[in-house]
Amino acid sequence: MSSLVIRLVCGLLFSALVLGAVVHPPDNISQGIGMMLPGAMLLSVALKGPRRSVIPKKKREPAPAVVSGESPRV
Repeated sequence: MSSLVIRLVCGLLFSALVLGAVVHPPDNISQGIGMMLPGAMLLSVALKGPRRSVIPKKKREPAPAVVSGESPRV
């Protein structure tokens, strides 16, 4: 899926969450705090986009060159 589509969907879900909290406020503070975590996650993905990998991949070494006249080792 395209990064742009994921960011758009997360932005729409975040705006729906905020609009729902404004129209029907949570009954107590624990419900409001419970809504902040998914809202923060959706907002961060909408702004920064999905990350491919946190750990960088190791660079592979190039294959050794075969000297003409020698048979390749197996």
